Amino acid sequence: MSFNVLILCTSNSARSVMSEAILNKRGKGRFKAYSAGSKPAGIVDPVGAKLLAGKGYDMSAYSSKSWDVFAGADAPKMDVVITVCDNAAGETCPVWPGMPLQMHWGFPDPATTEGSEEEKLASFSAIYDAIDVYMEKLVALPVETMDQNSLKAAMRAIAEVE
Repeated sequence: MSFNVLILCTSNSARSVMSEAILNKRGKGRFKAYSAGSKPAGIVDPVGAKLLAGKGYDMSAYSSKSWDVFAGADAPKMDVVITVCDNAAGETCPVWPGMPLQMHWGFPDPATTEGSEEEKLASFSAIYDAIDVYMEKLVALPVETMDQNSLKAAMRAIAEVE
């Protein structure tokens, strides 16, 4: 059985998609990550998609979608819901089935980077690397044996170590 994680960002086009990709790769079946947004852009940011494809991710597996997809009774039961942008953290989220732990891990939005394609790619790469550190620490946790309070404390500690 996998540990299900929903990662939210307003537009679900960059940070949340990168987080989903990284956690699914690092989680190797122990973790199953999903991503969504409150106001989805409808497409994965092209620069982010280029970065992920360049790192070997199959981009056909990723899309920008509404968080409503995960709020219904037939949705996968989430163990944790993580917001990765400040806007999504401040929004009123749906009531998630099963009352999963909610956590905020904020990352700057690389999609707002101005400049050349190389500068934008460098910004996406830096955020990818930052997210990767968090996900590496998350998959190292013995989540199968942790109660919700211990998990919450451990996930907060991940965000505090910079």
